[in-house]
Amino acid sequence: MTTSEQIRVLCVRKGVSLSELARRINQTPQNFNAKLKRNTVTQDELNHIAKVLDVTYEQYFVLANGEQIK
Repeated sequence: MTTSEQIRVLCVRKGVSLSELARRINQTPQNFNAKLKRNTVTQDELNHIAKVLDVTYEQYFVLANGEQIK
């Protein structure tokens, strides 16, 4: 699942439209939709999305010994 798909699913589960999410993260719906289509949402934007939707976002590598590289 791409990051854009994850964001779309998250919005459905949280009951928030993509346009409303865009406004909450201080972007125009048009600009945010373009980023979703290109799958170019930045790490900072993902963290902001998590904050405004009151969820946890984690992205990291896990080595065989369990060590996490965040």
